[in-house]
Amino acid sequence: MSDMLRSPTFFVGAERQRFILDDFHRHEQMLAEEYQKYKPLCFNASAHQKTHPTKLRMGHRDADRTLVSPMILGVADGVSQIETFGIDASLLPEELLDSCRERAMTGLLPGGTVSVEERYEGPIPLLREAFEETECMGSTTIVLAIMDNINTQIHGKLHPMIAVITIGDCELLILRRLNKRSGPLDAIFHTEMQRIDGHCQQPLQLARVDDRIDPDFDESITVEVIERGSAVHCVSAYEGDILIMGSDGIFDNIFLDEIVEVCNEMMPPASAGGQFAPASEALLGLIAQRLVAMAHSKTTKDANGQLVDTPIGKGGKMDDTSVVVGEVVLWTEEHQQLWAPTTTSKYFGLWDFISCGGSNCNIDAHDGDAYEYDGEMMAAPARSPQKQRRRSMDGDEEDSACSVS
Repeated sequence: MSDMLRSPTFFVGAERQRFILDDFHRHEQMLAEEYQKYKPLCFNASAHQKTHPTKLRMGHRDADRTLVSPMILGVADGVSQIETFGIDASLLPEELLDSCRERAMTGLLPGGTVSVEERYEGPIPLLREAFEETECMGSTTIVLAIMDNINTQIHGKLHPMIAVITIGDCELLILRRLNKRSGPLDAIFHTEMQRIDGHCQQPLQLARVDDRIDPDFDESITVEVIERGSAVHCVSAYEGDILIMGSDGIFDNIFLDEIVEVCNEMMPPASAGGQFAPASEALLGLIAQRLVAMAHSKTTKDANGQLVDTPIGKGGKMDDTSVVVGEVVLWTEEHQQLWAPTTTSKYFGLWDFISCGGSNCNIDAHDGDAYEYDGEMMAAPARSPQKQRRRSMDGDEEDSACSVS
């Protein structure tokens, strides 16, 4: 198979996806037993994306989109093949990530105050409702990382968690210094790609198309993909954790140990006994740029005229490539003033919305229980009722920003 045959992602029809959803569905928790005094956490991150030079010369447009915010990170890789039908493949990924960000930043800000219908109830409801709010046609794979400070407990104490949801072959890697602050970064978690029959051009997809592309398409099938086919993971979060999230252009071309090596080279550990210092957004951005450049370099011959090894074989995949590099940091007063300036609560509105709902991320039942925060005992309220679909609550629909070429 030539390199260019490994370049595009193909659209996968709705009925073909429907019959393999149970094979892909995951719902697991990865809990660290180490107890630390509870403090809210958030993300500091940077993103970088670049169209592969070969695709750029052929006139292809970049359909990747990224999301960077304190409570949610994301990568959505639009299926460029649908552009042959006159559809801008980047519009659905962009609209979808914007909707995801709005929900996460409304429902999960430590200093926020939300109504019952806006409360965060887990990654699957968040992604489903975000998709239901979109109007653009297209097809995309997606990975989201959601910082949840308020819904999970370990041994009866609140503990921040990263909720990860994936559909398709965008992937996420989490690194952590296992030997305290002075040790190297090690890989502690990695998502699995969801590809039909293992084919690198046919990932599971989240789509909205018309009869030109798939006569059997019905939007309810995409809801099934989200609810029955998505892979959901809840991972304990600690200050200093590093997240690498990327499109298949990253993980098809770069081995995991190469990613870890780059991060360790550019983020050396603190000296023994030294204080943790968060990385700057500029440094995180440089790591993202380096990973994209490395991914593209794998598709060209080396000094000896040979194609190099990649996870999918020699020469890798010529593809648009996007990556988000994030670090878990403390939610500070500065974050509070920037993102939730109207709230003055000492506890950042901690108990205003303590419900996990459909995410199934809570380890112990906590209705009516009391918890320790900063040395004080606080009572947790009962769970909220199930959130209603946002569009039906609002009534009015916004004008579409979609366009067809």
